[in-house]
Amino acid sequence: MTKELWINLPVSDLEKSKAFFTQMGFSFSDGRGNSEVSAPMMIGSKKIVVMLFEASVFKKFTSHPLPDTSKTCQVLFSFDADSSQEVDALAAKVEPAGGLLFSPPSLTDGWMYGCGFADPDGHRWNMIYMDMSKLPGHN
Repeated sequence: MTKELWINLPVSDLEKSKAFFTQMGFSFSDGRGNSEVSAPMMIGSKKIVVMLFEASVFKKFTSHPLPDTSKTCQVLFSFDADSSQEVDALAAKVEPAGGLLFSPPSLTDGWMYGCGFADPDGHRWNMIYMDMSKLPGHN
């Protein structure tokens, strides 16, 4: 039944968001969905699509007001890293690119190393490296 999944995300300034995510190392497709009001951002080897939509267009789809991301968080976008060094490298790019590093790189539970950042619109993202050899009970 389902062939693909797109995650739709409102942004206040599409070009600013594209510049931010490009500086963070993400890429955009020139294909379907690429327009003056939207941009398909590709994530990971499975090419998950996060469609960035100008907020006014997004509101038409949802028929709902947008949340104030400075006060609420409805979703945390998490993606994996190949190493703790990759987490550190991404974290170093956040603020120069125009985002907010709300959780600097750190180790959690002895086996997860990650950081949390907010994009220019306040949406929250999490990059994490999971060292499965250190997972309790994992052999």
